[in-house]
Amino acid sequence: MPPGTSPLRAVLFDVDGTLAETERDGHRVAFNRAFADAGLPWHWDEKLYGELLAVTGGRERIAHYARQYASDWIAAPDAEARIAQLHKSKNAAYEALVRSGAVTLRPGVAELFDAIEAAGPLLGIVTTTSRGNIEALLTGTLGAQSLDRFAVIVAGEDVARKKPDPEAYLLALQKLALPPQACIAVEDSRNGLRAALAAAIPTGIVRSLYAWDEEFTGAAAVFDQYGGSERSGLSLSTLLSGRYALDH
Repeated sequence: MPPGTSPLRAVLFDVDGTLAETERDGHRVAFNRAFADAGLPWHWDEKLYGELLAVTGGRERIAHYARQYASDWIAAPDAEARIAQLHKSKNAAYEALVRSGAVTLRPGVAELFDAIEAAGPLLGIVTTTSRGNIEALLTGTLGAQSLDRFAVIVAGEDVARKKPDPEAYLLALQKLALPPQACIAVEDSRNGLRAALAAAIPTGIVRSLYAWDEEFTGAAAVFDQYGGSERSGLSLSTLLSGRYALDH
């Protein structure tokens, strides 16, 4: 860790984009399946979905899209219930995709989890995706007991305000009873970075497909992958040493 900070006690990971490239081949596909099942003529292609990711949260994303492209649909008295049902259907489709093996962890994530645990810091999940999506991804890729490895899991249902608001990270710190300087957040996007920094947590970025070209001012470091060389990949040695002044 940098001089003047606490020893590293916990590493807090975002999920979508950070642990797995879930957005393009998981959530986007699941949204389209939910739309088709509901008889809606909506289709989110890769480009459009990338633009919609500026809106955090699945229900919020549906509502945003409908306000732009289906004003009559969202003006209906039962629009809120329709959105909730679409989101439920989408989550079921996503869980099926994960179980089928269509969504996997990014290379090096499982190995980094093992290394962090062996070194002593706690593992945590801080995301504003749903708890069901978290459980589906982790149990589907790391096994039925994988949730027990995490000292804290903060999901979308646990907060009133989603990223870039810091509420999820502040809740994680409260649950862990740790100061922000004793933790490192690992994110993939600008919204995630803003949330972690607003909670005063040093943050490393491992860029994802949809967030590759985002601006990450304030990040302790920006990496292209997990593992590999220290100049391109986030590793345990980088986390423990605080070597975040690399010129990425």
